[in-house]
Amino acid sequence: MITADHFYIVVGLGNSGMSIVRFLVNRGMLFAVADTRNNPPGLAALRRTHPHLEVCCGELDVEFLCRADELYVSPGVDLATYALQAAAARGVKLSGDIDLFARYAKAPIVAISGSNAKSTVTTLVGEMAAMAGKRVAVGGNIGMLALDLLSDDIELYVIELSSFQLDTTHNLSAEVATVLNISEDHMNRYSSFTAYCLAKHRIFQSVKQLVVNRHDALSCPLIGENQTCWTFGLSKPDFKSFGIREKNGEQYLAFEFQNLMLVRDLKIRGAHNQSNALAALALGHAVGLPFDAMLASLRMFTGLEHRCQWVRNLNGVSYYNDSKATNVGATLAAIEGLSSDIDGKIVLIAGGDSKGANLKDLIKPVATHCRAVVLIGSDSNLIYATLGNAALQVRVMSLNDAIIHSRALAEPGDVVLLSPACASFDMFKNYEERGQLFTRAVEALV
Repeated sequence: MITADHFYIVVGLGNSGMSIVRFLVNRGMLFAVADTRNNPPGLAALRRTHPHLEVCCGELDVEFLCRADELYVSPGVDLATYALQAAAARGVKLSGDIDLFARYAKAPIVAISGSNAKSTVTTLVGEMAAMAGKRVAVGGNIGMLALDLLSDDIELYVIELSSFQLDTTHNLSAEVATVLNISEDHMNRYSSFTAYCLAKHRIFQSVKQLVVNRHDALSCPLIGENQTCWTFGLSKPDFKSFGIREKNGEQYLAFEFQNLMLVRDLKIRGAHNQSNALAALALGHAVGLPFDAMLASLRMFTGLEHRCQWVRNLNGVSYYNDSKATNVGATLAAIEGLSSDIDGKIVLIAGGDSKGANLKDLIKPVATHCRAVVLIGSDSNLIYATLGNAALQVRVMSLNDAIIHSRALAEPGDVVLLSPACASFDMFKNYEERGQLFTRAVEALV
């Protein structure tokens, strides 16, 4: 636990850093703050509310950092930063908000990570718990920050965690944890794909139960003899597993040898969303949620905004907003998931900042399932060169142009899918803005 005779420094004054500041203030702890920016957002307000708080802005100073017993580093600050590594070499512990949260959380934690779909599964498990009558708190990398969720009244925490948050997490001790899937992402921050995978697997530290994607070997850690492991996947399930079973020509979500509900009763479409539903069932089952409540939630759940979200159908063509697909793996899931549900082909809108990822995995699914690819953003030329002759490609200057060209290329029965496989920062404030602009433009089509 935090002790009053220790001194701490919060590094990074973004949302997570400010949540740590609030936490330390409320407990009367001795601390200072630092930020690599000369004038970070919120600095003026912080100085007004805490005029005596020591603040160091600009390039991180090693000697200043070494005054602390522990540094609470915001997820947006790269741990490879020289000053942080120098402080760590001199014995200063590098932690983060999730470490603090785990120390003070009194209720069981469901911890969820993965390159893709973690927000959907986190939200689903939270809704399942609420349907079961649990006092549940949902947040972390989505919604409320983890430290702001802490309350003695909570019976269950459902927490989404990014690799950046896990980098500074040392002992989560979750009741159940999962890495839903792993594909290349954030290669501009990690030294290798292996390093990225290892960051994700930090979620399993001292975990009591695991949920594993049996179709993704990279998501599975070494499992101890006394650890309970549940699996999920689109194949037929066996002991301690969730999957898909067929009966009389119908597909069912199933647990072990028991059919639970018809796949066609799901409002969320595509094979990838069937996998998400199965993962949520496995996590909920691990913490004792009853099947009737979980299945009722699944029947009601319509999906999250910007995550393969149906926008409209116009002249026999459906438009989907999957702006949250900021990496190749997410776009692959959307293409393969939707292609199994449609009669026609996909006109894909992609592009942006690829963050140094390997784009070659797009070639085969684009060749198989896409009528055309309409490219935008700073890496449009790179994607164009990578895809080659996999499908017809068109490069345009704006999202509006992409929608106009996609409409012209699509045929009845097709899908126009915004699933960029790239970050949005080259053209938009964030993926939400990109998705909102897409949705508005599509809704305005006549």
